[in-house]
Amino acid sequence: MREAFAARLESILGRDSTMKNLTAPRLVEQAVLRGEGQLSATGALSVETGKYTGRSPKDKFIVKDELTSGTVEWGSVNVPMSEEVFYQLFERVLAYLEERDRLFVFQGFVGSDPAYRMPVQVVNEFAWQNLFARQLFIRPSQDELKGHRPEFTVIAVPGLKVDPREAGTNSEAFIVVSFTEKVVLIGGTGYAGEMKKSIFSVMNYLLPQKGVLSMHCSANMGPNGDTALFFGLSGTGKTTLSTDPGRLLIGDDEHGWSDNGIFNLEGGCYAKCINLSQENEPQIWDAIRFGAVMENVVIDPETRIPDYNDGSRTENTRVAYPLEHISGRELSSRGGHPKAIVFLTADAFGVLPPVSILNDQQIMYHFLSGYTSKLAGTERGIQEPEATFSACFGEPFLPLHPETYAAMLKDLVNRHGATVYLVNTGWSGGPYGVGKRISLPYTRAIIKAVLDGSLADVDCFIDPVFGLRVPKSCPGVPPEILDPRNTWEDKNAYDQKARELAAAFHKNFDRYSSVSDEVKAGGPPVQS
Repeated sequence: MREAFAARLESILGRDSTMKNLTAPRLVEQAVLRGEGQLSATGALSVETGKYTGRSPKDKFIVKDELTSGTVEWGSVNVPMSEEVFYQLFERVLAYLEERDRLFVFQGFVGSDPAYRMPVQVVNEFAWQNLFARQLFIRPSQDELKGHRPEFTVIAVPGLKVDPREAGTNSEAFIVVSFTEKVVLIGGTGYAGEMKKSIFSVMNYLLPQKGVLSMHCSANMGPNGDTALFFGLSGTGKTTLSTDPGRLLIGDDEHGWSDNGIFNLEGGCYAKCINLSQENEPQIWDAIRFGAVMENVVIDPETRIPDYNDGSRTENTRVAYPLEHISGRELSSRGGHPKAIVFLTADAFGVLPPVSILNDQQIMYHFLSGYTSKLAGTERGIQEPEATFSACFGEPFLPLHPETYAAMLKDLVNRHGATVYLVNTGWSGGPYGVGKRISLPYTRAIIKAVLDGSLADVDCFIDPVFGLRVPKSCPGVPPEILDPRNTWEDKNAYDQKARELAAAFHKNFDRYSSVSDEVKAGGPPVQS
């Protein structure tokens, strides 16, 4: 960090009014006293994030300078910001911090493997956001705090809204990462997920340079120490399916895969709350207690009981809680090399099989594709389900070219003998609005069969449209639903919809002109 900026930030954080490394009870107390939120009947702190109830990808930038100009994959995901504009924005952020009567600072770590751990510092104007940071990042011991020297600093100031014409941004909000200055600036948005995902993007830039694959996935461990990974975009069940009473949770969202095995990057979980039920997701339900932070969940004004079925504020209601709130967790937040890897997709077209086993070419193809569906009503202008593709199941957070991560995954899978499955948690019997979503008990039965080896030697057939190897039977699942075409009354309608999705896969994969013909052959054999 430029000396003048660094000295100024140090002076700001050295003021008596700056509160550092407060405990969860103290942060909750501060948040309530300052009117930032209220305690719900569960004991969790309930807050509203304002105008922004989700990530704002069009407001995210990376500073383009000597360090990043030749390493970052620039484009619509990684949008460059000039050094001049960045430093002007940094000046405004520091001036804003100087005007605050109180600031909150969390100092901790990212990465549960000490060999790849990075010290971080999070500066907030709101106590509740600092509580979020405390619960989502790795909390240090008192001894670790003594020698803590942050390698990256996140500054989140939702109250600072800029004029995009003057600030060089796209809106009043901004999320800017400078790898040279090792700082993240977040302003204009109160959505706390921007803090966590910004640091995830930082790790996605740094870890591959150390020979470690950074992954947007959840991970858990069986009674015999067998580790499993679950890749998937929002709404596919990544958190739900990895939080299993019969297995130990390693983490629900961000991991690294090194020569030592799997390690969680975080110290907490960030779960969706919409339609949450104690019956279907008991561990998440029980984790929502004192110390947890609920975002945009509607609370009854008299009883203060959360209504998880109310999406009037947003469908993206969230809760953040520390891993300690999960009774069945792996204390080290680490695991061995995985033997089972699951790619999760929520296919709203209702044409992908509930489970299929991928060969080497299909692993690369589907990892680079990162397919799921956007549903009608989730975004303005969407009237019908839309196929959406996010490379490596996490493209918004990948500063490097997606093929960098895909090549690393292929190498690790081959070296450690992992089997990769594509599991559809979406619709069956017709598209969204006609068919029904595959029941969670059936999906859990599929995951159980994947993890206990029940599908290893089962008879399979090859799906004629997508070329996938599909089991003919699976314990706990009606065999008739394993072939999606069987579940449609109108077979011709199925064939047409399946061809439409196959064409969407091919159109998306045109972007990967440099991949081998062998990898391209992992896509649907049907061209249109």
